[in-house]
Amino acid sequence: MASSSVKVAVRVRPFNSREMNRGAKCVIQMQDKSTCECNTHSDVFFFHFISSFFCLRCEDPSFASQRKVYQDIGEEMLLHAFEGYNVCIFAYGQTGAGKSYTMMGKQDPGQQGIIPQMCEDLFRQTADNTDPDLSFSVEVSYMEIYCERVRDLLNPKSRGALRVREHPIMGPYVEDLSKMAVTNYSDIADLMDTGNKARTVAATNMNETSSRSHAVFTILFTQRRHDNMTSLDTEKVSKISLVDLAGSERADSSGAKGMRLKEGANINKSLTTLGKVISALADMHGTKKRRSDFIPYRDSVLTWLLRENLGGNSRTAMIAALSPADINYEEILSTLRYADRAKQIKCNAVINEDPNARLVRELKEEVNRLKELLLSQGLSNLITASGKYTHTHANLLTARLYSLLNNSQMSVQQCWRSYFHDRVS
Repeated sequence: MASSSVKVAVRVRPFNSREMNRGAKCVIQMQDKSTCECNTHSDVFFFHFISSFFCLRCEDPSFASQRKVYQDIGEEMLLHAFEGYNVCIFAYGQTGAGKSYTMMGKQDPGQQGIIPQMCEDLFRQTADNTDPDLSFSVEVSYMEIYCERVRDLLNPKSRGALRVREHPIMGPYVEDLSKMAVTNYSDIADLMDTGNKARTVAATNMNETSSRSHAVFTILFTQRRHDNMTSLDTEKVSKISLVDLAGSERADSSGAKGMRLKEGANINKSLTTLGKVISALADMHGTKKRRSDFIPYRDSVLTWLLRENLGGNSRTAMIAALSPADINYEEILSTLRYADRAKQIKCNAVINEDPNARLVRELKEEVNRLKELLLSQGLSNLITASGKYTHTHANLLTARLYSLLNNSQMSVQQCWRSYFHDRVS
């Protein structure tokens, strides 16, 4: 089990027309890659994150492009997916702060966000595979959480909300959610386009195309390998969750009325619950309290579905999207404090491998210790002059260990000791 903190980055977008028309001033400074400073005339606040992306002016030498953001955040998460871990990236911030642009972006060259870049990179790496014993499969789903109801964005004509269920082993899932098999980037790009067109958006004073729902794009990435040494077929499955949260907002700033006001109330309710979950998980750091005793995951659909990504079996990154303008100072500071709490969350990710894969890995780890054990018993004749095990002996050892495991209740270590005792007696 690999314990790791949630990786938190911040990104500041350029001024928009509304802010420029009001003569807004910049209250955000980034002194280096990881330090973000928020200041007014009377107060200065410093925050430290894993990355700080300054996108105020494209001519600035420190300007962070879409590619730069993906390279710093997305590439590492994709690597973890290939290792067999669940991964999650989610964007948080006030409405109009640049979350959807960061996660999905635009179709114009150089404007693609993390989601399309990761999908393209995933298929590029699988296409580069030359191992005949390794194969891949990819399935995707795309849903939105709108007013605490789940909609299938890949089947937008379906009526009624989908139900969230609890699997005793796999955890929360959405019943009857479409899951589409894809074989190349073109397939997945078409599905993204279908889902994006079906998302619920509306104009507010803060944003002409404000996302009124939380969107979750999920990739189920399966790696299958045939191990010639043991003749076993093994499998690793990684769930990649890419989340574009709806924008936090104040009714007086967004000008929300009627349906927009109701939407905003539901958005703020789920984000408030997310904040409570983050605070509770952050407070667990250094304590021995059990997570299940007091974390309010089920208080909203969003936090229920993200349960494993928040303090559970996942490698998780958060991108806090910020406006640079002094007229949004309260929202900026709230987002930075939110993000500062999130980086204290500890996740306990495990490689999602089947029992056969775990068995093969453990056996190979034992084989890799063979040299030292043989040398310690004066059996160096079983090692080649190059210091490696002979292929024959490695195969025999693994086969013998597997045979012992398959026909007894012994652990790998007990089987090794039994095998080694047979060899030296």
